[in-house]
Amino acid sequence: MLLKYAFIFILSGFALVLPLVSIVAGAILGPRKPDPVKNDIYESGLNTIGDTWIQFRAQFYLIGLVFLVFDLEVVFLYPIAMAYGRPEFGMAAVLVTLLFMALLIVGLVYDWRKGGLEWQ
Repeated sequence: MLLKYAFIFILSGFALVLPLVSIVAGAILGPRKPDPVKNDIYESGLNTIGDTWIQFRAQFYLIGLVFLVFDLEVVFLYPIAMAYGRPEFGMAAVLVTLLFMALLIVGLVYDWRKGGLEWQ
């Protein structure tokens, strides 16, 4: 039984070790020659104009959260759609899926009525 998951364990090990190895190698092998030009703040290769610390409106973050919720909806609904034709996929799974969709729709309607989707 454990042999079935050996490939997953090996890939998980690589996923954990490889970033650490690259960070350590970059710290050891990377050049360290700081100067004022390299440490200067820039935006897209251009010098900044005005203050570099600006406040974003909260609406940017709210739109991002709404996108994230509905992006995750697709992630959760895709496996359900793939397993729909299987015999072990009973009526209870359909009801749970409908409940999940209803909760997301209620959240969307709430956000819509509060004006969270209006861009000003």
